[in-house]
Amino acid sequence: MGIFDILTLVGGLCLFLFGMNVMGTALEKSAGNSLKSLLGRLTGKKSAGIMTGAAVTAVVQSSSATTVMVIGFVNSGIMTLSQAINVIMGANIGTTVTSWILSLTGIESSNVLVRLLKPSSFTPVLALIGITLYMMSKNNRKKDTGLILLGFMTLMFGMETMTGAVSGLKDVPEFQNILLLFSNPLLGVIAGAVLTAIIQSSSASVGILQALAATGKVTFGSAVPIIMGQNIGTCVTAMISSVGTNKNAKRAAIVHLSFNIIGALVLLTLFSGVRALLDLKFVNDSINQVGIAIVHTAFNLLSTIMLLPAISLLEKLSFKIIPDSKASTDIVNELDERLFTTPAIAVERCRTITKKMAGISSQALKDSISVIFEYNSELAAKIRENEEVSDQYEDILGNYIVRLNSHPMTDKDSTETAKLLRVIGDLERISDHAVNLLESAEEIKEKGIEFTAEAKFELSKLTDAVQEIIDLSFTAFINNDIEAATIVQPLEEVIDDLKEQLRSGHILRMQKGACSMEAGFVWADLITNLERVADHCTNIANCIVEKSDFKYSHSHEEGGKITSGDFLRLYDIYSKKYSLK
Repeated sequence: MGIFDILTLVGGLCLFLFGMNVMGTALEKSAGNSLKSLLGRLTGKKSAGIMTGAAVTAVVQSSSATTVMVIGFVNSGIMTLSQAINVIMGANIGTTVTSWILSLTGIESSNVLVRLLKPSSFTPVLALIGITLYMMSKNNRKKDTGLILLGFMTLMFGMETMTGAVSGLKDVPEFQNILLLFSNPLLGVIAGAVLTAIIQSSSASVGILQALAATGKVTFGSAVPIIMGQNIGTCVTAMISSVGTNKNAKRAAIVHLSFNIIGALVLLTLFSGVRALLDLKFVNDSINQVGIAIVHTAFNLLSTIMLLPAISLLEKLSFKIIPDSKASTDIVNELDERLFTTPAIAVERCRTITKKMAGISSQALKDSISVIFEYNSELAAKIRENEEVSDQYEDILGNYIVRLNSHPMTDKDSTETAKLLRVIGDLERISDHAVNLLESAEEIKEKGIEFTAEAKFELSKLTDAVQEIIDLSFTAFINNDIEAATIVQPLEEVIDDLKEQLRSGHILRMQKGACSMEAGFVWADLITNLERVADHCTNIANCIVEKSDFKYSHSHEEGGKITSGDFLRLYDIYSKKYSLK
């Protein structure tokens, strides 16, 4: 195998991966919304989840894409962890469709009808249709169809190119020696996992193996462990996508990984045991593209059948690996699903727990304001801990309220649950902004950034106003205090004005050389996060106001903003209280 064969192999591999990416992206774009909608409406039935996962993966040609979608659904609360496990199992079956399509490149026959099934016979026609649709059509859907056909043609052309480039390897002794190494099951699994992890597609790595199989030197014994390893390597994409998600989404990625690892370990042990006990002559025979497709499908089907009864155990394993904190356990204990039979009591329980969440978010925000002026590592750890607890409250409480809404309840309770869903979203965002403020404080400390005395004074005015609006809005929610709620909006207007004044003031200081550009970036982050906290406080207060018949006296429209005697009076009071002069 010369240098030009190697270059041809590299070129074929690039075309193969590019074609797979283009086709998969176009397929997901073309059918994505309906597929996502289908996934989002899944019930808890195992069969429905598995079949849907298999079908969606067969369409988008990527188990990784399906798993990433599922992790996103779990993270947003649309899908439960148990539903996600069913879909993930189905995705492993659906991904085998690609290997069967790629096996068509190995068709050899003089029969005209059989030869028509060979991709090199029909892909040029598909390419012509694809380029016509892509270049001539103004309809986006037709353009996507054109891209799908072009991607498929590029994929198959890359596969044919790789197959042709490696054909000479059959006469190279070194290549045969390398393949002998993979007859060691452990090395085969590692090789398959590493290759798939690098290119982040089990379908692509199976395709590469099928191209190598065209040399006639890849045996069943070496192919089986490699294919098992490829299923483990494909989990890398899901693990990466789970970074920054909630605990249930991380558990979905863990289930995906553990499912493939357990399946590989059990079936590889079984395969090695049978091979040691019985004289399986076919194990040393060469495997072709179709054989690889059969092994790939058989492994994924057997793994699913074997682990299907153990779904609850996989779920428990994920909880062992990523355990809930004590706060999360407390929430679960307080939100008993048996209360669904008496929705009024369940709603009141939700309200009580939301009040606890409000206290946690409020404390996180106030602590974050403290560390801006005087950094404290213990307080920083507490802020992050409270933010994580707040996330758990939103996740568990939100899912509970959604399930509660499916039960018959009065209009009053229905309105209350809608309000609570809005409030917990705002409370969680406030705790997120608390962490953002903390990160700015850490940047100030690490980079040794110093604000002028004037800047510190201005910032203290803004933080004082934000702490007051936090107290007002949270008091309004906890005590259902209409009077406190109506004061929030005028104060929020004053905070908006303060933000603009602080922005302008800092620009003037930078122009005079009193503040650095680096300090300016941190300053912008601080005042933006503080102003957004005020916005979320207004959202919470508005939930209280909307339930009442309150209206500002003598209200009228002026310049697109509601004004009134009461509003202007309160606005004037707060403008003077937080004046920078």
